Amino acid sequence: MKAYQKRVVEEKRELDKKLAKLHEFINDEVVFRNVHIREQELLRRQEVLMEIYSEVLGERIEAFNHDERMAALNHKR
Repeated sequence: MKAYQKRVVEEKRELDKKLAKLHEFINDEVVFRNVHIREQELLRRQEVLMEIYSEVLGERIEAFNHDERMAALNHKR
């Protein structure tokens, strides 16, 4: 795996950790309910955007893996 691809994998790993913490915070009704309504809206929006970002990074990683498999197959020929 190339250096920039490793950085993408690490970026997704870190993002997913942050997203899990955000999910946990939002799902903690006692704490989240006490956050100002505008902040709740922004946090939910952030959550959605982080999920989309994580999905895109995942698709890129899948493409890296696909490209590596194809290169390996072509090299065997």
